[in-house]
Amino acid sequence: MTTTTATGFAQPAEWEPHAACWIAWPSAEDLWLENLGPARRAWVSMARAIAESASPGGERLEVLVPDEAQERLAKDALAGVNARFHGVPFGDIWMRDIAPIFVRDARGEVATARFGFNGWGGKYVLPHDTEVAAAVAKLAGLRELSAPWILEGGSLDVDGQGACLTTRQCLLNPNRNPSMDARAIEDGLRAMLGIERTIWLGDGLRNDHTDGHVDNIARFVAPGVAACMEARGDDDPNRAALDAIARDLAAATDARGRRLEVVRIPSPGRVVDEDGRVVPASFANFYIGNGAVVVPTYETKWDDEAVQKIGALFPGRRTVGVSARAILSGGGAFHCITQQQPRGRS
Repeated sequence: MTTTTATGFAQPAEWEPHAACWIAWPSAEDLWLENLGPARRAWVSMARAIAESASPGGERLEVLVPDEAQERLAKDALAGVNARFHGVPFGDIWMRDIAPIFVRDARGEVATARFGFNGWGGKYVLPHDTEVAAAVAKLAGLRELSAPWILEGGSLDVDGQGACLTTRQCLLNPNRNPSMDARAIEDGLRAMLGIERTIWLGDGLRNDHTDGHVDNIARFVAPGVAACMEARGDDDPNRAALDAIARDLAAATDARGRRLEVVRIPSPGRVVDEDGRVVPASFANFYIGNGAVVVPTYETKWDDEAVQKIGALFPGRRTVGVSARAILSGGGAFHCITQQQPRGRS
C-alpha cells in the first residue's frame, strides 16, 4: 500500500534499537576495478562488526545480492553471521541513498519512506538504483510511503526528536529539486519524516560528488548534541568549511529549543587518491549499530584519536575502526553503505 504523505511517522535517531541493517554486496567489477577485493574486505569487516556486536535478537544483516554467483560469494564471506540474502538488482552499494528511509509512528508501526533518486544530481546514473527502495519495502513487508521529490538518506541526519541536520549545498542544489525552495523542502521533510526543525549548514567536503552530504560533516550523537570535525593539519583542504560548520551548529537550536552542544572530532586532513586528487575522507561517516559503532579510518595520524573520541560519545557500545580507503575509492564510507531498520514498539 502506498500513500503520498507520512503524517504521524518520523525517522528515529540512529542510536535507537535496530531490527536490521540493510547492505549490498560489492559486486560491480567495472565500477570498482582493482579496488573490488579491498572494498569487499572492508565491507566484510564492517558487516561482521555490526552483526557480531548486536544485542541478543537484535540487529541482523539484510544483504542484497545481484545474482546467485554473487550470493555464494557473500554467504561465504559472512559465514556464521546472522544474515539474510535477497536477490535484488542494484547499481552499486550506496544503500544510505538508494534504499528507503525507515520511519515509525507513535504506535510503533515501522514503514518505509521512498523519495525520488536521480543519481546524485545526474552524476552517477546506474541501472536499477531507482528500483531498490521499493524492493526493500516489499522484502521488509512494510507499508511504503512515497514522495515525488529527490532526497538521498545521506543528505540529512536526525536526532529522533524532530530536528535534522542538512546542507544548502545539497538539498537546495538545482540538480535535485529546482522548483523547491528551503520552505518547500522543510515542509516536505515535515510531512515525510516528522522533521519540525531543519538546521541548515553550508558546504560539505571538497570533491564530494554528493554535493555536501551532511553525514560526511556533522552528526547528531545524542539529543541536543552534534559532532563535527576539526582540522588538525596545516594542509587540511576543508579547514574553512569545517570551522563554518562548527559555528553554525553552535548557533543552532533543536526542535525543543535547546542550543546545540557541539563536540569536535579530528578531521583526517588531506587524503588523496593515486592521482593526487583530494578525496572526501571523513571520520564522521560512522555507523551506529546496536552494539558497535563502526568508524572509517584512512591510515592517517588522527585515526586512533578519532576512534577514541567517537567511542566516548557512545558508552555501552564497542567502537571499531575499519580502514575505509578502498570504500572511499567509490565515493563514500560506512554510513553511506548502510541503512538501519528501527525496531517497532510493542
